[in-house]
Amino acid sequence: MENKLNHFDNDGNAIMVDVSGKQDTSRTAIAKGRILVNDAVMNAIVNKEVKKGDVLGVARVAGIMAVKRTWELIPMCHPLMIQKCSIDFEIDQKNNSITVISTVKVEGKTGVEMEALTGVQIALLTIYDMCKAIDKSMEMTNIHLVQKTGGKSGTFINLNSRNSES
Repeated sequence: MENKLNHFDNDGNAIMVDVSGKQDTSRTAIAKGRILVNDAVMNAIVNKEVKKGDVLGVARVAGIMAVKRTWELIPMCHPLMIQKCSIDFEIDQKNNSITVISTVKVEGKTGVEMEALTGVQIALLTIYDMCKAIDKSMEMTNIHLVQKTGGKSGTFINLNSRNSES
């Protein structure tokens, strides 16, 4: 696999990658990230007692909206016709953490890794925003690509051991 950066032209100017000659393929990306909270935040989320509303419901919608608008946030991303997007949560009350899992699918000429990662980050930020009145020391951590499929580079599975915890 060639490690040439393709977001630059021969003069070093930033460019959007030309995907016009690529074939459409089925592409999927899964990303994860975690937010560490205290007992009060965890109890408020689980018992749906956060004054701003249903934290995970709002975070899910925010994550999905972010996936669909990634191209507006990341300068060299292509606008994509997202065909599936899910934002799911794993609640670990024992360790006071919530893991966000973003799965994005498209039939297209470019991958959806950035979309999946953006969905995770915005869902985490939404949880933070809705709970910051309870505790401002929440910590977002371990945001990473879990796997991606499709395209020229094929399947990638992140085997990094620190990522297997979330």
